[in-house]
Amino acid sequence: MKLLRVGTAGAERPALLDADGTLRDLSGLVPDIDGSLLADDAALGRVRAAADGGDLPVLDATGLRVGPPLGRIGKVVCIGLNYYDHAREIAAEPPAEPVVFLKAADTVVGPYDTVLVPRGSAKTDWEVELAVVIGRTARYLESAADGLACVAGYAIAHDVSEREFQIERGGTWDKGKNCETFNPLGPWLVTADEVPDPQDLRLRLWVNGEPKQDGTTAEQIFPVGEAVRYVSRFMTLYPGDVINTGTPAGVAMGRPEPKPYLRAGDVVELEIDGLGRQRQELKDA
Repeated sequence: MKLLRVGTAGAERPALLDADGTLRDLSGLVPDIDGSLLADDAALGRVRAAADGGDLPVLDATGLRVGPPLGRIGKVVCIGLNYYDHAREIAAEPPAEPVVFLKAADTVVGPYDTVLVPRGSAKTDWEVELAVVIGRTARYLESAADGLACVAGYAIAHDVSEREFQIERGGTWDKGKNCETFNPLGPWLVTADEVPDPQDLRLRLWVNGEPKQDGTTAEQIFPVGEAVRYVSRFMTLYPGDVINTGTPAGVAMGRPEPKPYLRAGDVVELEIDGLGRQRQELKDA
């Protein structure tokens, strides 16, 4: 299923994109698309049955904002430096263990919302990523297979980063990763049954129409199941948590000088096989 949330920010309603590409209203069936729904097999079964039966009301998509496909996100866990080609482009050794950091849930915005360039920014960068949405509590998992079993679905994440804040201003990466609007998510949450192999997905990103990233999740150093297993050894993952699983080569930081960092007026577009497409215009904060 392709689940999404539409409407004004903070007042989104749950919806579904059916097999014919028609937008269907889920608000009469479930209150929201969130961790509670993803952990409830019976509720998900009712949604699937209603979708298959064509019983859901049609929504007019004209002028309708698409919000993040997941409400009430608990936490956003990120895996840094998780693609071999990205490590090579910045002349870094592939890590022996996953690099883990957090993004605040309030960085998450819709897939077509404006991204704000922070005040004082000189190095705002792009990163297309596969986002993993957790549907089962994950605590001290034993295997990568156990990790995959806890995944409810997948989405596109744009892990926007300010590299000067992240690397040159001291401390941890938090300052460069948690700026306002720095995690567009969506447009859809695609349930795991529709993604047979998360290690066989193509990721692409364009800036002002120019291709910048074109990679595959086959390049991940720590595949999805292993990333979930590993994170579960250090923190409990709950339904409605998100893991951003890293970015392939092609970021601005990895390019020759002068590096083409993002500026107000730039337009970024992102795409992952089967997960839809994002588009954001950048403006000054």
